[in-house]
Formats: sequence, C-alpha cells, structure tokens
Amino acid sequence: MIKTSSLHAGPPSLPLSLSRKWLERYDEVRNQTLTLIETLAPDDQMVQSMPEASPTKWHVAHTTWFFETFVLMPHMRDYVPFDARFSFLFNSYYKRLGNHPHRAIRGAFSRPTLDQIRLYRTHVDNAVRELLDRDASAEVLRLLELGLNHEQQHQELIITDIKHAFWTNPLRPSYHPRQIRAVEPATTPLTWCGFDEGIHEVGHDMCGFAFDNELPRHFAYLRPFRIASRLVTNEEYQAFMADGGYTRPELWLSDAWDYVCDNGWTAPLYWEQSENGWTEFTCRGTLPLRPGEPVCHVSFYEADAYARWADARLPTEFEWEVAAGFAGNPAETCRNLLESETYHPRPAAVQKEGLQQIFGDTWEWTSSPYSAYPGYRPPAGFEGEYNGKFMCNQMVLRGGSCATPLSHIRKSYRNYFPPQTRWQFSGIRLAHDELAHDGLPHDGAGS
Repeated sequence: MIKTSSLHAGPPSLPLSLSRKWLERYDEVRNQTLTLIETLAPDDQMVQSMPEASPTKWHVAHTTWFFETFVLMPHMRDYVPFDARFSFLFNSYYKRLGNHPHRAIRGAFSRPTLDQIRLYRTHVDNAVRELLDRDASAEVLRLLELGLNHEQQHQELIITDIKHAFWTNPLRPSYHPRQIRAVEPATTPLTWCGFDEGIHEVGHDMCGFAFDNELPRHFAYLRPFRIASRLVTNEEYQAFMADGGYTRPELWLSDAWDYVCDNGWTAPLYWEQSENGWTEFTCRGTLPLRPGEPVCHVSFYEADAYARWADARLPTEFEWEVAAGFAGNPAETCRNLLESETYHPRPAAVQKEGLQQIFGDTWEWTSSPYSAYPGYRPPAGFEGEYNGKFMCNQMVLRGGSCATPLSHIRKSYRNYFPPQTRWQFSGIRLAHDELAHDGLPHDGAGS
C-alpha cells in the first residue's frame, strides 16, 4: 500500500473547468471498457485460456485497482478502500507494493464475483469524481492520464484475451456476432516507398501524452531503405506456406525453428484447413480465409522467416517511425482501429498511393529488440516498474491494431512482446536495405 505522507504535495490545483474536462475523458474511457464487455456473460469473464492471457473480470478489476492505488490512496486524504484485500489480489507486477498472485492463476478467482467487482469499480469511480471536484492538482491529472492510457492498453487485451478464450472453446463462440463482412475488394498491388540515408529525430516530441519508453527524443542514423506500401496479405503468406515455409530450417532463426518443431506450427494462429479450404477464427466466429486481408496473429519468428523467404527483411523500429511520419496522423489516416468495431484487419484500399495501414489493422513486428533509448532513466517510484524492467527478451511492434483505441496510438508508441507471441493482432510489413530501382518515384521523403 502506498503511504499517504505526501498528501497534496506538488503543484497547486488547476481550474475547475479543466478538472471537468478530465472527468469527461475519464468517463469516456471507463465507459468504453464496459461497452467492450457488455456481450459477455459472467461465465465468459472468468476464463483464462493460457498463462499469458487474463480473464476479462480481472482486467476490469485491475484497471480499477490502478486508479485506487496510484491516484486515490496517495492523494485523497479521507479515501476508504473498497476492500483492503484487493490491494494484493489485483496487483499485476508492482513489486514495490509487495507480493501479488501468480499471473497464471488469475482464472481461479471465482471470488470476488463479477457483481462485487462492478461495485468496486463504481466505488472507485465515485471517489475519482469527488477528488476531481475537490482538488485536481497537476500531479493528480498526470496520474489520471497515465491510468487512462493504462486502461486503454487493457481494453485491447480484453479483446485479444477473450478471442483466445473463445478459440479454445470447442463451440467456438463469437465475441461480436453482429458484424457482417463486406465484399472483399481486389488485392492492392504492393509497391515500395524509398527513403534516403540521413539523421532523423525519433522518439516522442513531448506534445501530448507519452509513456516513458518513448523517451528521450534523440537522433538516429538510417541507411537508405525501402518499406512496403501495405501489410503482407493472407494470400501472400499462403504462398510462403505452399513453398514449404514451415519445413525449411534455413528460413528460421535457431530459437524460432525450435518453436516451430516443439509446437507443431504449420500456419498462423487461428487458421484451420477444412475440406473447403482454409478458415480463420475471428471475433465473429470461424469464417473462410480472405486472401486480401492482412495476415494476422503471427509471431516475430514467423514474420522474420516470411521476410527471409520473400528476399526482404523487417523494418527497424526507427525506419518504421520515420516512414510513419510521412503517412499522416492516425486521426486522418486510420481506417480500422477499435472504434470501427470490426476487431479484425481489413484489406488495403485499392488504387491508393503511398503508405497504407500504418495505423490500425495489425501491430507490425520490427527487427528491433525492446531496449532503452540513449539517456533513458526509469521514472522514480512505481512508474519505474511500468516499462523499463521489461526491456529484455522482447521485440518492438509499431502502429496499433484493429483493437487499439484511436486516442491511444501515435507514431512513437512502442509495443513489445516476446518473439514467440501470436495471440495479439500482429502482422508483417516488409523492408529492403537499398533504394528502389524499379522506376518508382523517389524524392527522399517517401513516395
């Protein structure tokens, strides 16, 4: 439990109008979580299909615990915890707060019930509203913003985790049965966008919110490179499979080949072959595989092997970020993020030039290991455990997915997962070292 000896320390309170603005933002994000779970039965929300995933009920409780632990308890003098035992029960990995349950057993918590967790959520929400009305210091609002971005991360996890849970159910239930797939357009030809060598500023520009792992902003030297105009499609990935992609060790990293052999990988997660061809499990149930949709739910290992097979490579995270800077901001260019409610990647737009699908559809594996930027120092206190301590044995993904909220994604955002991870909405964009020599226009800034 956080001690309250530093109550109301820091900057003075901010204007009431600003407090109300943040309350509206708070309600918007918190209500989005409830919208995502409204089709789920209480039984659905208890399922934990693998150690890496969490039950929906736990996500709802943990995001509430975050606000209680890091906003209310240090900054609201008369706050009374809903249940003191929850401080331990819904701690995820913050060692400075003491012990916590092992991640793999979260699905065993039949108590507290879902109704009790909803009451817990209401208790904390009411206290946050009271705090904002009473004393909204700059520090409180800073922590509130961190908590809201934290909750948006868990909104995406709610979708990915329940999709995996329903996949493991022999009935293969549907998370979002109301959506109907539109007629698929023709596959957009893949072209290449070239970038000259140079020194580029990368990292967050300090305009708006950022996680600590996006900082500090610094310079990176890039050699000339080309990056694909769109994501790799299912049809293109099937060609890799048909050419023996999963049986050719020369295409795979050593650790990757061990995973292929030990786990019997022969296709992306959620793909199955039937008498009528390949099918794919989606948030709308099992559907025929669509050739022009981006291949999804592949690991870094599979993405890297495909790139080798295609005589290409994965972009570095800084190549991706520089290219994304010429694609426009997410609000103007994205077609498929959480708000679209498709929860599935869409094909690239036909006859559209330039970079597509940079934001949304699938997270894009890069070739960059997740590590600290030059000059990075973990923040003091509990925030130092948010990102920095995971900078080991993980790879960076960029761009967001069909389950990422629009207000949450930006070009400097660094997602990260172990290279064998497949249950996230992760896909592939190719890159090359040299500039284009195929007659495509090139102006040094992407074409």
